[in-house]
Amino acid sequence: MQQIMEELDDWQDAFDVAPTGADAGGTTLYAHRRVVADRGQEPLRVDKFLMEHLSDTSRARIQRAAEAGCIHVGGRPVKSNYRVRPFDVVTLMLDHPRIETTIEPEDIPLNVVYEDGDLLVIDKPAGLVVHPGVGNYSGTLVNALAWHLRANPDFDANDPSVGLVHRIDKDTSGLLVVAKTPEAKTDLCRQFYDHTTRREYNALVWGRMEATQGRIEGNIARDPRDRQRMTVLPPGSEQGKAAVTHWQELERLAYVTWVACRLETGRTHQIRAHMRSIGHPLFADERYGGMEVLRGQNTAAYRQFVRHAFDLCPRQALHARTLGFRHPRSGEALFFESPLPADLSALLDKWRSYARTLIIS
Repeated sequence: MQQIMEELDDWQDAFDVAPTGADAGGTTLYAHRRVVADRGQEPLRVDKFLMEHLSDTSRARIQRAAEAGCIHVGGRPVKSNYRVRPFDVVTLMLDHPRIETTIEPEDIPLNVVYEDGDLLVIDKPAGLVVHPGVGNYSGTLVNALAWHLRANPDFDANDPSVGLVHRIDKDTSGLLVVAKTPEAKTDLCRQFYDHTTRREYNALVWGRMEATQGRIEGNIARDPRDRQRMTVLPPGSEQGKAAVTHWQELERLAYVTWVACRLETGRTHQIRAHMRSIGHPLFADERYGGMEVLRGQNTAAYRQFVRHAFDLCPRQALHARTLGFRHPRSGEALFFESPLPADLSALLDKWRSYARTLIIS
């Protein structure tokens, strides 16, 4: 089960650990990054493999690290041309310890929609970072959870065996489940891994869809030109990880479409990258090109209208609307639905009003 939890790096991103070891010369080494290849991993050079998982480095730096004996697989150093295989444990080992960050409780308001002794479900607002990371070492959802559960002697926010089961982006709003116990987290992670959870997102995308529903399949990988963005590759590609998104049109609004998206997989930025790959970026998604006037009239009045719409919702128009799973202790089916936040509601109303003027004219 621990291996299954480690394989969920797409739900929880590549993770950091800090055990110590020694190389052949007796020098103490410290693990800075560790990534576990999933069961479907095709043979892939270790430098390319790490490029897909580490967003804050370059291939040249990874290759230099390999030449210096700092890239280990299964505890042994490998060169850049080593081919990663299923369940390989790839670790970046350096001669100095990681800078450790302790998660401190912070009194940040949380919208708790359900809570019992095993778990809680949070409705996260847009703008709240989920987990501490580079540039965001405080003020996160995890800091808020540490405060909320400060009186619970069995919950330690610094213990990876409890806490967040999955994540959503900073500027995405909606539902998340948090485990209070290791047993709950193990069970919930298995449900996510087996794709037995129910998760649906709502998104406003640029353009009118050619059909009323569809299926997007394409591997998700780091974009080599922008390490903070994901790109979509053909299914079965050597690089990236398989990803499938189902979408359904809910409402056509002039030059944008309100859609529901259901995930088969949970890759980083999956909906954002998949919708862009079919020519329909999320409205106001700056990283994926949605903060531009991509459809509509070539008039000053229309451009001004779109700018006002961006002001109403200055973040990707994406909301984790529903979340369903089985309770890890009782087996009861639980289902939650989050109302649309004010910024998305206002954005939809604005486009609806605009669409009505086109019908009238």
